[in-house]
Parts: sequence; C-alpha cells; structure tokens
Amino acid sequence: MLRLFRCSTCDMGYIDQDSPPGVTQATMLKALVAAALVALVAADSIPDFVAPGTCAKVANQNNFDLHRYAGRWYQVQIIDIPYQPYTRCIHSDYDYDSVNGFRVTTAGFSPNNEYIRLQGKIYPTKDFPPAHMLVDFPSAFAAPYEVIETDYDSYSCVYSCIGTDNYKSEFGFVFSRTPQNSASAISRCASVFRRNGVDFSLFSAVPHTSDCVYRA
Repeated sequence: MLRLFRCSTCDMGYIDQDSPPGVTQATMLKALVAAALVALVAADSIPDFVAPGTCAKVANQNNFDLHRYAGRWYQVQIIDIPYQPYTRCIHSDYDYDSVNGFRVTTAGFSPNNEYIRLQGKIYPTKDFPPAHMLVDFPSAFAAPYEVIETDYDSYSCVYSCIGTDNYKSEFGFVFSRTPQNSASAISRCASVFRRNGVDFSLFSAVPHTSDCVYRA
C-alpha cells in the first residue's frame, strides 16, 4: 500500500549540521520528495495524482510581501488533491512571523460532513525567492508553494508541482479573500495559469454554500 509522507523536520532553509557543506534542508527536501515520487512511479499502481509530463515553469510574484499575504484565504478553485481531507468550505488562516514564516490553520468539511481542522506551516527558504515557499502539513507531501500572482486583497494564484523522470504531481489553487463573489478571482487566476502553461480545465470548484462554517 502506498503511503504519502510529510516533512516534519523542515526549517527556514538553514544549513543542517548533518548536511554536506553548502546544502540547505530545503535542497535536501526537494531531493527526498523527488525520490519519493520516483518510488510511487515505480510501484505497481501509479496514483491518480501522478501523471506523465513536466511541471510548468511558472513566474513568481515580484517583490512578494509576506506581511500583506497573512490573514484569511478561501480555496475557491483547485486541482483536486486526493490527500486533502476536506472537499468544501475550505479556508485557511495564515499567521506570519519573520522567524517561522506562516503558521497555517486550514479547515473545511469532509465528504462525510465532518468538520476537520489541520495545522501546518508554509515558509520561505534561502533557496528560492520569497514567493516560492515550501509546505509542511500533516499527511501531505512536502511540496513547493509558488505564488504566481496576487493582489493581496482579493485573489492569489498558487502553483505546487513536483516532477521527476517525465512524471509530475501537479496541483493549483485559486484563493479568494471572500468565499462568495469570487468570480473575479477565478477569472484573473484562470488567465494567469494559462499564461504560465498550466491547464485551467484541470481545476474544479470548491463549494461554499450557505451551511458553511468558517472557524479555522
């Protein structure tokens, strides 16, 4: 049985004492994730979230302001994530500090109508520009979190992809500052993703209905 792994030892990209000289933990993490993806591809059954192809080479937001990015974000369109336990009313609170990056609490309802809340972190490293961060969440792939474009106030277009040996595990997110009236955020990000070589037809809507509860 295939099991996903998580990054439980990631830091802000500082050099680990056990790492070779000049190698940050973020670099080591990328290698470990790629190795895990190779193992998945080599298994008898390739998971649905691993597909032939290469990751898009997306742009990153220029002069990314970590402080302005903090606050509440709602997932309104995503490329489906099989290991994300919630499927509707998905929202996240991003709390930022300059030492640890973002402490993120994400919540929503599962297909069984169970309210689930998870905590993790999203943080910049010394290896990449500020808008290219890393994700560390329970029961999920440690993965990149690339902010392609955001205006901080209404939308954010985020790409996350790990690739190796002509296979990729690709995800994308359209975030809105409001759960309803998000059409402009979706329209803007659709254009952004297409311009960066990401197939927007892969995205599906995250339901935000009148019975949603937002208490991440």
